[in-house]
Amino acid sequence: MNKLIVAGIGPGAYEMLTIQVERALRECDVIAGYVKYVDLLKPYFPEKEILSSPMMHEEERCMRALEKASDGKKVVFVCSGDAGVYGLSGLLYKLAEKFPTVQIEVMPGITAALSGSALLGAPLICDFAVISLSDHLTPWEKISAKLKAAASADFCIVLYNPSSKKRSDYLQRACNLISELIPDDRPCGYVKNIGRQGEEVHTCTFSELKDTSVDMFTTVFIGNSLTYQKDGKLITPRGYASEVNA
Repeated sequence: MNKLIVAGIGPGAYEMLTIQVERALRECDVIAGYVKYVDLLKPYFPEKEILSSPMMHEEERCMRALEKASDGKKVVFVCSGDAGVYGLSGLLYKLAEKFPTVQIEVMPGITAALSGSALLGAPLICDFAVISLSDHLTPWEKISAKLKAAASADFCIVLYNPSSKKRSDYLQRACNLISELIPDDRPCGYVKNIGRQGEEVHTCTFSELKDTSVDMFTTVFIGNSLTYQKDGKLITPRGYASEVNA
């Protein structure tokens, strides 16, 4: 049985690869994936065959990787963060039905909610919801319903894909949608280019977040009713006695 490994490479920094994924990349013949993610790995694995394509060519990219694997090549298909969180592991499982000799194995990575949270402090100690604002595959009506539900339930909220060239106002739309449920002074934060060149970490209030300019490489964090700022960090208490009595 041939094998195709789907690996999450984390935020992009080499030292944030898991040992399992790093070993798979060293042992493979082919590294496949979105061109920007593959480019992050090229300097460390210059001898590998590269199979990449630009955004919006996901199915084509997956099929080419499966074809390589079916030919007996050791293929690692990389996704940023975790391959199972807005990644392509699900699509690869579906398309692999056409390649009965290929077995899929998924290797986890550090998703942006976790790597961004670490940079901001401890905003996700309690229950949290992760929501993508991209309506490329999900209708905005469904995204709106998820935002309102998460805000109503007092979840800490992490927003992926908050903006792009075609969706420059989506973060503002999302904030306006839940503004009646979240006070203006609610602690929030956002991180740009996590683990990559140009990394930026910012804390702000919900009111300030509404007017913040972000891009598709930004991850946004909205605290819950207990989240507070201290020494430039976002902290959400878990409920231990020492936290309550502090």
